[in-house]
Amino acid sequence: MPPFPRGCVWLVGAGPGDLGLLTLQAAWALAQADIVFFDALVNEEVLRLTRADAELSFVGKRAGRPSPKQPEITRLLVTAARAGKRVARLKGGDPYVFGRGAEEAQALVAAGVPFRVASGVTAGVGGLAAAGIPVTHREINQAVTFVTAHDAGGGLSERLDWPALAAGSPVLVVYMGFRLMREIGARLLAAGRQAEEPVAIVCHATTIRQKVIRTTLERLAAGDAEGAEAPALIVVGEVVALAPVLSPFSFAESIA
Repeated sequence: MPPFPRGCVWLVGAGPGDLGLLTLQAAWALAQADIVFFDALVNEEVLRLTRADAELSFVGKRAGRPSPKQPEITRLLVTAARAGKRVARLKGGDPYVFGRGAEEAQALVAAGVPFRVASGVTAGVGGLAAAGIPVTHREINQAVTFVTAHDAGGGLSERLDWPALAAGSPVLVVYMGFRLMREIGARLLAAGRQAEEPVAIVCHATTIRQKVIRTTLERLAAGDAEGAEAPALIVVGEVVALAPVLSPFSFAESIA
């Protein structure tokens, strides 16, 4: 494994939830770290891999709740590294997939703090597999698009080109779109996607609380997703139709 020197920050991906999806490099980093700053979506079982004397600091952000601002988190990382500590920044999924890891890395570079990225399994891949939904299938799609639907204020992002997304990507995987399901469905319908297109809402992916709700794009736009809860991924595309066959878990909720 690569060395983890004092005064260095590792941006570590914790994966989507299942402890078994943590990488060996991530586990090794956690075993070496003097201090771990962790996010809200990190499985608490992962924290058991840290040293007994390691300091654990929660810096998670949750929508609608008081939470640390990004500049404050960055300041904590820099301060700890400059104090000579081995610093692990533990983030759900992969640090560079809608996780603001790149922003933190830029801030570390600006501060002259060495860092390394320990990539993680992103929910849009591992979470879908656990739900029986392949990201790609040779006979269905040759492209997939990962999207985060909201803007900095929590509303539907106007920076996204919905007509281009609707026309150009047969499979869409929407992160952090739970509160915007109606708007997402309506935008895709208005952009030309078919009303009966299969949709899945994967909640608490890869954990014992996992729940998969299958519906259609038309019903999504109507808010017909009873039982759905955050954190959730929204998957739009024909690969969703494979879920009943490929799913290794039973569906807690199913909308035909």
